[in-house]
Amino acid sequence: MYQQKDFQTKMEKAVTSFREDLSKIRAGRANPKILDEVTFEYYGTPTPIAHAATITVPEARLITIQPWDVKNISPIEKAILASDIGITPSNDGKMIRLPFPPLTEERRKDLVKDMNKRLESARIEVRNARREGMDAIAKAEKEKEFSEDDRHSEEQELQKLTDQFIEKLDTIGKEKEKELMEI
Repeated sequence: MYQQKDFQTKMEKAVTSFREDLSKIRAGRANPKILDEVTFEYYGTPTPIAHAATITVPEARLITIQPWDVKNISPIEKAILASDIGITPSNDGKMIRLPFPPLTEERRKDLVKDMNKRLESARIEVRNARREGMDAIAKAEKEKEFSEDDRHSEEQELQKLTDQFIEKLDTIGKEKEKELMEI
């Protein structure tokens, strides 16, 4: 049984996933979300930094990490260095500081290229949901659930929905590009 809502949900997930992906791209401002993927060894278990420390953003270009247990400073610092966030941590024995240097023009362009790759992946997810929907519509017509006219109108509705989600992705991408190129 064809349900347009199923494919709409898949498209919404693609947009949500894209937004989450973009939040992890560093735009020259301190954003604690970049640490979401970074884990360190805590009693033999990979643990997210947020589960063992207080993460704050006291200034626009600085993140501070205050571990609840001072013994975790060194493992957290090593985990940050080993990650690909590109920031060198410094510590004073009680707290780790992550200073964000201003982005160079070249780095901004690289980040925009990376964002565009992610945008294209999200568009592909939306198009794949449309293709699955088109296949389901064709199957429903074969099984006599739809007449040929109904199939045609359902395909048009699905295409309109796809266009809306692609447009939404493009808008989000343009906003992020503007943010990345801002000095």
